[in-house]
Amino acid sequence: MSEQNHAKIYLLPNLMTAGNLFCGFTATLKILEGALLQSSNSDAAGDLFHTAIWFILAACFFDLLDGRLARLGGHESVFGREFDSLADIVSFGVAPALMVYRIVLQEFPRACWIIAFIYLACGALRLARFNTASANHETADTDSQKNFTGFPIPSAAGLIASITLFLLWLAEGEHHLGNWKFVLPPLMLFLSFMMFSRFQYPSFKAVNWKTKKSIPRFLIISLVLIFTVMNYEWMPAVLFLVYLLYGVLRPWLSREWRREIEEEIGEEQAEEAPESTS
Repeated sequence: MSEQNHAKIYLLPNLMTAGNLFCGFTATLKILEGALLQSSNSDAAGDLFHTAIWFILAACFFDLLDGRLARLGGHESVFGREFDSLADIVSFGVAPALMVYRIVLQEFPRACWIIAFIYLACGALRLARFNTASANHETADTDSQKNFTGFPIPSAAGLIASITLFLLWLAEGEHHLGNWKFVLPPLMLFLSFMMFSRFQYPSFKAVNWKTKKSIPRFLIISLVLIFTVMNYEWMPAVLFLVYLLYGVLRPWLSREWRREIEEEIGEEQAEEAPESTS
């Protein structure tokens, strides 16, 4: 049998994807453990749900890394895309849906599973649409390389997890959300619509180690990152919300504003354009 018949995978990008899957699996386990303790020990259940939130956010970080490493080494592959989607449906589909179901929706026995399933189904449909577009070479178009169609499912899961983290922070360590938890079901339904919508979101795929920025912009980005770390209870929710609203407002922004915000994409493609015309 020739060597070409043996399937080979690129190590580092797929290790990051495996890290994404591990975080999603662990978050799901923590949610299930918390569900078993919810009636007998609400404080312990709250701690487990809190841990699950951090694993979902960690999965977002691994998901960001795997694509960057694949593009950096020129190692994008069909296998990696499919593996990434399978990991995403666990980390960003099943885990957030199960978390909101156990925290909030179980109080509504007639509708609890419907809202969670709608979110999961829309996330799966969005991933299938993305993979189909990639298989049909639609991503060869410049706009589709720069943009995501529909709100990305990692961002949707990150928004749900960070909003839940923020609500726990508002509860001042009481390990339960009180009436604030009823914000989550409508948010989940809205994100279900946004994931399968036609709104365009910048992918920032061109951002890599070669991306250049002026010193003032570098300082602003550094300050935002430092401020996010210092205020981890609520700043991730703000960042995910800003990204969500940007896609909604983007069609009404002028070309100059969009170019200013997404400048690193235009710069990167402008540098690569002369090489691709040869």
